[in-house]
Amino acid sequence: MSERTPLLHYRLSTSVNESELRAPPTGQVPEEHPVIPRHRVSHSSQPKKLSTFFGVVIPTLLSMFSVVVFLRIGFLVGQSGLYQGIGMFIVAYFIICMTVLSVCAISTNGALDAGGAYYMISRALGPEFGGSIGIMFFLANVCACALYVLGLVEAIVATFGVPEDGALAATSYQILPAGYWWSLLYATVIALLCLLVCMVGAHIYAKATFLIFLVVMFVLGTIFISFFAVRPRTIILPSSDDSNPMGNATGPTTANFTGFKLETLLGNLWADYTVDYTTGNLMTFATVFAVMFNGCTGIMAGSNMSGDLKNPSYSIPRGTITAVIFTIIYNLLSVLVACSCDRVLLQKDYSFLRDINIWNPFVTIGVYSSTLSAAMSNLIGASRILYALARDDLFGKVLSPAKKTSNSGNPWVSVLISWFLVQLVLFSGKLNTIASIVTIFFLLVYAAVDLACLALEWASAPNFRPTFRYFTWHTCVLGIVGCAVMMFLINSIYASASIAFMLLLLLLIHYLSPTSSWGYISQALIFHQVRKYLLMLDVRKDHVKFWRPQVLLMVSNPRSSVGLITFINDIKKSGLYVLGHVQLGDLNTLPSDPLQSQYASWLSLVDHLNIKAFVNLTLADSVRHGIQHLLFISGLGGMRPNTLVLGFYDDSLPNDKLSTNHAADVAFFSHDLERRQNPFHFASLRSSGSAAHDGVHDGKVLGPQEYVAIIADAMKMLKNVVLARHFNSFDRAQALSAASSSPGKSFVFVDVWPVNLLRPDSTSYVDTCSLFLLQLACILNMVRAWRKATLRLFLCVEEGRSVRGLEEKLGQLLKELRIKAQIYPVPWDQQVALHWQRQDKLDKRQSSQSPNIIKEEKKLEQADEEDEEDYVNSFLSNTARLADDYLSAVNQLILDQAQPAPAVRFLYLPRPPADTLLYESYLHQLELLTQDLGPTLLIHGVTPVITTDI
Repeated sequence: MSERTPLLHYRLSTSVNESELRAPPTGQVPEEHPVIPRHRVSHSSQPKKLSTFFGVVIPTLLSMFSVVVFLRIGFLVGQSGLYQGIGMFIVAYFIICMTVLSVCAISTNGALDAGGAYYMISRALGPEFGGSIGIMFFLANVCACALYVLGLVEAIVATFGVPEDGALAATSYQILPAGYWWSLLYATVIALLCLLVCMVGAHIYAKATFLIFLVVMFVLGTIFISFFAVRPRTIILPSSDDSNPMGNATGPTTANFTGFKLETLLGNLWADYTVDYTTGNLMTFATVFAVMFNGCTGIMAGSNMSGDLKNPSYSIPRGTITAVIFTIIYNLLSVLVACSCDRVLLQKDYSFLRDINIWNPFVTIGVYSSTLSAAMSNLIGASRILYALARDDLFGKVLSPAKKTSNSGNPWVSVLISWFLVQLVLFSGKLNTIASIVTIFFLLVYAAVDLACLALEWASAPNFRPTFRYFTWHTCVLGIVGCAVMMFLINSIYASASIAFMLLLLLLIHYLSPTSSWGYISQALIFHQVRKYLLMLDVRKDHVKFWRPQVLLMVSNPRSSVGLITFINDIKKSGLYVLGHVQLGDLNTLPSDPLQSQYASWLSLVDHLNIKAFVNLTLADSVRHGIQHLLFISGLGGMRPNTLVLGFYDDSLPNDKLSTNHAADVAFFSHDLERRQNPFHFASLRSSGSAAHDGVHDGKVLGPQEYVAIIADAMKMLKNVVLARHFNSFDRAQALSAASSSPGKSFVFVDVWPVNLLRPDSTSYVDTCSLFLLQLACILNMVRAWRKATLRLFLCVEEGRSVRGLEEKLGQLLKELRIKAQIYPVPWDQQVALHWQRQDKLDKRQSSQSPNIIKEEKKLEQADEEDEEDYVNSFLSNTARLADDYLSAVNQLILDQAQPAPAVRFLYLPRPPADTLLYESYLHQLELLTQDLGPTLLIHGVTPVITTDI
């Protein structure tokens, strides 16, 4: 590894993106805040020097061989008995072993930086989960530091404290005043001592801990020797006053160190839960386990030093596993205690190991050394986690002071903040009081580490290939279950509150923090599951009962299409929704793909409009070919567009709905100055040179011939087609305001004309196209925002036909289709008369038409006689039969029925003519038909979408 390697901010994957190192982090000005901050450059000259033994093994062992081994091993056996005590150790070993396997797997999957478990979790699960768990881990280390300080105070008071009740001191060196405030003073002094050491830096701490480690190992050796070398003796017990561990009005009592006796062992086998003399609370299995488990929380001490290790990926797994193996000493010590110490001695004197040692000061020195070292270890760990959180900018300016470091790279502000919080926790006063909280915090962190490893394993990401392979997803699940069960067994209220607090932090980070470049495990898991379910989505099993619109909306420039984009989002009915765009160009003549730089703006548009849509861009030599590409390749498996939506081809003026004022809210939470100034990088409407699918200006590159050809292409590909006109100024909120202002009665209407108005000689409303039109209108009415709207169905009738019969027939059809709509018969004899008056003149003109057109019309007329539905949808040239007077009359007929005016209209879209020379006339007919109608959808359906079956 090169000398520069430790300075880089690695991801968990082994690949590093150079552009990411050069780019400024989100939320900071590029010139002032580079990716490699000033504090990291300042200590770049000091390489990380801690080895596996000094950086991982020693801190882990000293955290585990501290309060519990010296001050609570007798408490454990005395309260729970040897059987339950061994059972607690088995449960604890099970949890920490599963967690250690996960830690080893994650730590060997790439280079680590400062932050330990927080760094692992955040880079694996993403900033939300990582940041919330990081805060919990920080608080766990703060509380653990306070716990060890209180344990040291308890040992000092037990040795040098004067009895509070006025009883005579048992020894001459009991000179220190005792009591709550005195204990708080002693704890404050010890915390200040830890602060001074930690302010110097991790390297000085590592040197100091090695000496402490030697002392602790020596003391543990004397303890084991003492069980065999010391003869049986009677020991004077400290006071049993609930409020004071050192005072008792009734005088001291005695208990026996019996040596190895079967009778003593039998008396210590079973549980005998009594009142804890330091807190006055009755002990249970859960409370004893909470105290005991603090002896196992040190497994993360080495991980917390990851930023100061030479090779974290190498050192953390080997050092942690080595330290865990050493903790077998707990079990041996429990057996020796159960065989040689009276039950009363174990329950009433937590410092009994001092009294049975070959030389009493040995244990005192060991207790002081181990607890002081564990306190410093947790204080340094807490400061490193806080520093990592601040450097990642997950909480913005709140933690920005914690980024400051000394010239040697020590985060001194983080150390000060951690020490201050430790001082606040010291007000709790008793070790056993905060033991449950500390244990629950650590169990929550361990569960998160297991969850991170489980998520990485289940995501099956190719870059997750740790060199440590002795784990499976089964071990991760078992670790999570074990942690969760013990959390709620210890204290369900504390556990629930901790989880709720973590979820609150998760939501805050999710909504307030900038987008991270670490990668999100949720995306990998979603990809894995989506791929699996897409393979299960068999298009051969499609059924009309479960049909839903899957829309491809072609957008030339989103600035003029906001109204249409939001409206189509309402009629997709949980189906696929794709925003398509064609850019004209030839990749052979371009240095790179011009579309890649545009995706960010389109995705920002999707977020801004709060729609559920995908974006699909393509490069083509013409708009028609580009749309063909998208219709062929958009979607995947059973999720492919079945409906093409196009803006209408006319000369209406565009309306920019993405001006700076409209997009201000997008950039409000943005930390990127460039994005604040220009949230969307779309061409201005007057200079846009891109494909004009919804042609809105004179400079459009799409002609009427090509536009109608696109419609014909889509129908050939069996795609439903929707043409949207007059949506340039459509405002969804304004259109629905009438419904919200009148709760009792709706004034929002959706008009449906299910008859082909370009074929006055046919009034069929039960063909595929008409039913598709009804289905889309019904879907719109099912959307919550449009639920109060009223569907108005207009039935065109001629004189001489039974209006009542047609109305009843249509009403019965709507009832069978479960569509609620109001039916309005509309006489249109006058409009039809205009058509027939011109029919003779039009027939005479046919003689002057080319033979090919006449031949084509004869063929289609023959097909009309065979099938009424084909007759309605035929390619027969309407342009040869319809006059502008008729179309204008029909347009006026539609306008006359609009009282009050509808929010949107649904009209029948006939097929384009077979003769491509008549495309412009066809488009002209549609323009006359929809002139001044307001937001209108011209709809043509090619596949059945409605069934009356269950």
